[in-house]
Amino acid sequence: MSEHHGLELKQPGRGGTEGSASATYETLGVSDRAEVISRVAAREPPAAKEAASPDTIHPGVPGSAAPRGPLRHRPIAIAVTAVLLATIGAGYLYMDYTEHFEETDDAFIAARQFPLASKVSGYISAVPVTDNQHVAAGDVIARLDDRDYRAALAQAEAQVAAARANIENVDAQLDVQQAQIAANQAQVDQAQAALVFAQQQAQRYQHLEQTGYGTVQNSEQYTSQLHQQQAAQLSAQATLNLARRQVEALQAQRKSAVANLTQAKAQRDQASLNLSYTTVTAAQPGRVVNLSAAVGQFAQAGTNLTMFVPDQIWVTANFKEIQLDRMRPGENVKVRIDAYPGRIIEGHVESVQPGSGTAFSLLPAQNATGNYVKIVQRVPVKIAIENPPADVALGPGMSVVPRVRIDATPSLLDRLERVL
Repeated sequence: MSEHHGLELKQPGRGGTEGSASATYETLGVSDRAEVISRVAAREPPAAKEAASPDTIHPGVPGSAAPRGPLRHRPIAIAVTAVLLATIGAGYLYMDYTEHFEETDDAFIAARQFPLASKVSGYISAVPVTDNQHVAAGDVIARLDDRDYRAALAQAEAQVAAARANIENVDAQLDVQQAQIAANQAQVDQAQAALVFAQQQAQRYQHLEQTGYGTVQNSEQYTSQLHQQQAAQLSAQATLNLARRQVEALQAQRKSAVANLTQAKAQRDQASLNLSYTTVTAAQPGRVVNLSAAVGQFAQAGTNLTMFVPDQIWVTANFKEIQLDRMRPGENVKVRIDAYPGRIIEGHVESVQPGSGTAFSLLPAQNATGNYVKIVQRVPVKIAIENPPADVALGPGMSVVPRVRIDATPSLLDRLERVL
């Protein structure tokens, strides 16, 4: 190409100058420039090639050096391989971690909620609570007008006092009768002494009559006195026996009076209970739900005033029967609440129901009739809550997602977290 133009390139430092070489290079065409560059590169010594700076590389110009490195040939394949390896590792960690747990979304909070009702009838005079209010044990839910029940209690207390007075009256009669018995006993003793003397007199005059020293009249007179004393002694003894029988009658009256007192006390206690029933209180801590009582309302006995949800709650989780193989009471559970996604509460498995849910339903399935199709059954598992939060409202029917740890050994992810 140099012969075609009649020109000759001279290298710098070998008889030519940089200015002439540059001018000659600019007068060449594009193809001539490439040939010139290749010839110049071929004439350069190896040391000059190695010392060439990356800044002197001309992209798109033949003979310029290309960047070298491990990602030069297959960077996309290497990136895809790295992503696949990371995905496989993460999948293994996930599978190894999930094998330590059993989880279900068929779980709800449960409690033994019940209605609060009045045991007696009356007009409601006060309702010191409101809907969804938390109350402690003994707090008042509603009050009924108690004037009628206070009057009934006063009447019952009066009957108790009358029964006690009746008993005291009978006791006094018994004391009097005991004194009468003592007096009758003295009369019996006196009649007995007179009878003995009359017997002696009669015997004496009968002997005198028989020996001729006494008259028949005297003998008959003392014999008559003997008979009189015998009758007097029998009369005194009968009076004594009558007084003793009177004691038995008084004792029977006293027993009747005691029974009347017991009945009066029972009526008084019932009246006191009826009075206490006019104040409806909470038997345990909990919340007032669906309050229907209102001041001025007439409540019949048994009228539902409100629903009550105790603080003691638990989780009923309906696990599939194929999830129960390694599930045992006492295993740790973490419960996520749908209503409060950021809250996780701790618990433990308390018991597993001995039977599926359908077995205890109102209309249990009859598998012996019709066509049978096997279906995986659900078994209720009771999970006790160890730390129920007090700042949020938890009640029966709220959805939760419990996760039961069925394997206590740490997973690979747990070990990595401890190391990191």
